[in-house]
Amino acid sequence: MSSGTRKKWEPKALPTDPEATHRLQEWLAEDGYSLFGIEHDFRGADLSGADFTSSWFTQAVLAGVRLAGVSFYRADLQSADLTGADLTGADLVRANLNEAVLRSARLDGADMVKASLHGVDASGASFRGTRIMGASLFRVDLRGADLTDAVLSHNSFRVTVDDATVVRGLTGTVFGPVTVFSGESSREVAGAELEAWFGERGGQVEVIAPDSPPK
Repeated sequence: MSSGTRKKWEPKALPTDPEATHRLQEWLAEDGYSLFGIEHDFRGADLSGADFTSSWFTQAVLAGVRLAGVSFYRADLQSADLTGADLTGADLVRANLNEAVLRSARLDGADMVKASLHGVDASGASFRGTRIMGASLFRVDLRGADLTDAVLSHNSFRVTVDDATVVRGLTGTVFGPVTVFSGESSREVAGAELEAWFGERGGQVEVIAPDSPPK
């Protein structure tokens, strides 16, 4: 986004926190630098359509914030709280989401190609139609998450799922294993057994060996 284009964009609602509002307004007024929103509280804001390419939201509070269509390309969202945030159609390509909280967040139609998600709580989140391709998912809690029609491709997929996780229409390829919870018990599922687990629930996912080359 050029500085001229950036200045044409205005948030539909500013954060409740005055310090976060000041930082956002300062960023809008300046040319040629990424927003430095580390540890700021953006709750109450509607930032739909913003371009936060390569910006810093490390440990920021974005819970419940409307972020539809936002570009977080190569942005740092490590340890950010995105509980209940609306990231519909967001660009999260190569974004760092390690240790972030995505509980009940909406990421429908988002682009998460080559994003990094390590130690992420995404329980109850919606990933309907999301492109999660070439991304790294390690210790990601997807219990109760909705991955209807999401697309995977050679993903590291060491995630936790349960009977409430929806994988109908989920397609692509993953490296396992996956931890499946049923009630209070859990088990690790990989290979053909994992493919069958997806298939029984309406998904069509190929589980590949770690040393398999891309097709």
